[in-house]
Amino acid sequence: MTNSADRHDANAEEEKVSFGFEDVSPEEKTRKVGDVFKAVAGRYDVMNDLMSLGTHRIFKRMVLQMSGVREGHRILDLAGGTGDMSALFAPAVGDQGQVVLTDLNRPMMQVGRNRLLDQGLAQVQFCQAPAESLPFPDNSFDCACISFGIRNFTDKDRALSELLRVLKAGAPLLVLEFSQPTDPVLETAYKAFQALWPPVGKLLVGDAQPYQYLVESIRMHPNQKTLKQMFDDAGFVDTDFYNLVGGIAAIHRGMKPHIAD
Repeated sequence: MTNSADRHDANAEEEKVSFGFEDVSPEEKTRKVGDVFKAVAGRYDVMNDLMSLGTHRIFKRMVLQMSGVREGHRILDLAGGTGDMSALFAPAVGDQGQVVLTDLNRPMMQVGRNRLLDQGLAQVQFCQAPAESLPFPDNSFDCACISFGIRNFTDKDRALSELLRVLKAGAPLLVLEFSQPTDPVLETAYKAFQALWPPVGKLLVGDAQPYQYLVESIRMHPNQKTLKQMFDDAGFVDTDFYNLVGGIAAIHRGMKPHIAD
């Protein structure tokens, strides 16, 4: 017969989530991810350019093109961080539209706020909130995107359900994220390149650990087909993914159904 202590231990074990290669509690992952991005906020974009050889900027423009946004739309830039995607969406929605940059990490958002205000993009609003509990009404947004952020979420399934809730019927969700190379030779070369990130991070930021976590989080992130299935399970329709640079990154897209099943 199982006693209450055994059940408690079992539940604690079930609640573990991955922080890189380490299994931690959901609360600990949220804290640790926050510490990672707090440490690198000031140099985050410099490292992004180095790690992607500048290609992340091309990928983000592809997300914009695939979004179908137009003037007057309201956009959710979830895990928007330092504001790259918001800066692209803002001119597309115009003065009558709105972009809501939402992130859990205040230092990252502060960098983004300063940058976007300097660019005069007043239609971008800021909201500090977790992806798993969005403080927005149902059917609020014409489009949502996550750019290189979903792998850091504590509960990806719950976040996807929240995104489905806040999107309008027929609205798209686009997720740009590191993914799994489709060619073994490319995968081997890419892993060798990733091995350089922690020492370069140590040189530029003064701390290698955030970039070691980055490498581990990419390798632990669900592959393309698994993430697509997660979209399907959350209730999105017409889901698909598009590999970039042989699968080093991918864009996933799904639509909120016009009529709920």
